[in-house]
Amino acid sequence: MVKEILSFKPKQLAKKLLADLTDRARDVIVKRYGLEADKIMTLEAVGQIYNITRERVRQIEEFTLNTIKKSDVFAAQSSVFAELKTAMETYGGIVHEREFLAHLSADQATQNNIHFLLVLGDAFAHLKEDDTFHHRWTVDSQLADAVHSSLKNLCTRLSENDLLSEQEMVDQFLASLHQAIHPEQARLVARQWLNISKEIGQSPTGEWGLVKSPNVKVRGIRDYAYLVLRQEGKPMHFSAVAKAITSRFGRKANAATTHNELIKDKRFILVGRGIYALQDWGYRPGVTREIIRQVLKDKGPLTKDEVVSQVAKERLVKTNTILVNLKNPRYFKQDKSGRFVAL
Repeated sequence: MVKEILSFKPKQLAKKLLADLTDRARDVIVKRYGLEADKIMTLEAVGQIYNITRERVRQIEEFTLNTIKKSDVFAAQSSVFAELKTAMETYGGIVHEREFLAHLSADQATQNNIHFLLVLGDAFAHLKEDDTFHHRWTVDSQLADAVHSSLKNLCTRLSENDLLSEQEMVDQFLASLHQAIHPEQARLVARQWLNISKEIGQSPTGEWGLVKSPNVKVRGIRDYAYLVLRQEGKPMHFSAVAKAITSRFGRKANAATTHNELIKDKRFILVGRGIYALQDWGYRPGVTREIIRQVLKDKGPLTKDEVVSQVAKERLVKTNTILVNLKNPRYFKQDKSGRFVAL
């Protein structure tokens, strides 16, 4: 989305709004909102400067904001606040605070001044950060409620193993968005709405899933290996997996270390000599003999060729290896028709 170009200068407007205040009141607002610097100061930090309590600072801040909103200078800025409201509506109507400010300006001090204007504007409602959502602003409480509900529903439908393309994630999100908004307009801003949630995010591959999933919040070689195999869509040798981790994600991966990590993780199945597949693909754990046993239990008596064909779907081993195991009388025998059964 193209950055908004505001027709006014937020820093200059903020100075104008503060011009008629007392020195201390102006200074408290400047420090609390970071209007002349990148850093926003806490109530306690401002209180230490003036040797007053944090509660007293809060009272001065609240009184000063109300004073500004009653001033003639503030009343004359209706067009400015209307422009900010239009910008917020264009960005989605309910917005991630940090992302919306960055959308309007790359300069941190300017962002702080815009934030100050949002605090002053009656059209803007600030929704505080919680365990589920980031700090956000809205100009439409009904839309905000609908977006919140849809995001929560989306999260309950996702499992930790789910990784969706952005298109799939947007489709699922919009399917449960019960709000009178044009579908094309909703699709344009859906990406911004997804970012409001703390519970969903993007993996290093650009796919979407639950943040608590190791597929999204990647912690080590095993998780990167899972993403590599998932992208590849077929079994890979551990050395190839290690090289892919390094080239795709910039994470140095030693082949031997990668092999050791894959062995320890149930998500990966050894299907050949040093070759791993994902259990998600339907591969079962076990050595060749155990796979033959499982096949015969699932399918019933099979001919030699049928056993070879079925086992070859799950293990990248030579035909002779399957036949040697099949001839072991401790585990398998032939029935009267010549078919093999498991003991």
